Amino acid sequence: MGYRSKRYRKEAEQTNEQPIGLAEAVQKIKSFNTVKFDQTIECVLNLGIDPKQSDQLVRGSISLPHGIGKLKKVIAFCEDADVETAKKAGAIEAGCEELVKKIEGGWADFDVAIASPRVMGKVGKLGRVLGPQGKMPSPKNGTVTPNIATAVAEFAAGKVEFKTDAGGNVQAVVGRQSFDAQKLTENIDAFVAHIKKIRPQTVKGTYIKRMCLSATMSPSVTVAV
Repeated sequence: MGYRSKRYRKEAEQTNEQPIGLAEAVQKIKSFNTVKFDQTIECVLNLGIDPKQSDQLVRGSISLPHGIGKLKKVIAFCEDADVETAKKAGAIEAGCEELVKKIEGGWADFDVAIASPRVMGKVGKLGRVLGPQGKMPSPKNGTVTPNIATAVAEFAAGKVEFKTDAGGNVQAVVGRQSFDAQKLTENIDAFVAHIKKIRPQTVKGTYIKRMCLSATMSPSVTVAV
């Protein structure tokens, strides 16, 4: 384990391994407010899946009831006729061939890339560039869609993407420490409910095995599932 500050260790002493109710967990994570910035809050779920089985992977995106307190930089790969609409919806860049060349040249100052199915043939060659960054458009998380304007607006407003890792964990940003406790709770409830809704049919036994909340620079809190 790496070095932990005196502040972190003091906060860690206030937690324990025993799961607590969501309302109490939210209050606890909000109480760790000794740093000088508004910490991002994440919800992490350990799922009873086999990550090696492709039909058990959990991946997608969700618009939370109260957003995540941060706007995202979104670009749109689309046909010329949709460029103006995409920009009006919030895209910082829109187009196809010129945008592809710009990214091939090393530009990557964006958070999410949306693409129309009609231009994916040209966007596909960016896989080796955007794939490792987690920015490659995909139908699985809603970033390849004919509804460019809607997708741009949703992701720009903070629509959350998620996918399981090699350990069977799935996590997502659910807000910021400054959020009202009720809004933070409702965002968490919405995320957990969505994960339950998309449970793979091949998963047997306990689906959500463990749940934790964590802040950017504070210890995690285990929540009763």
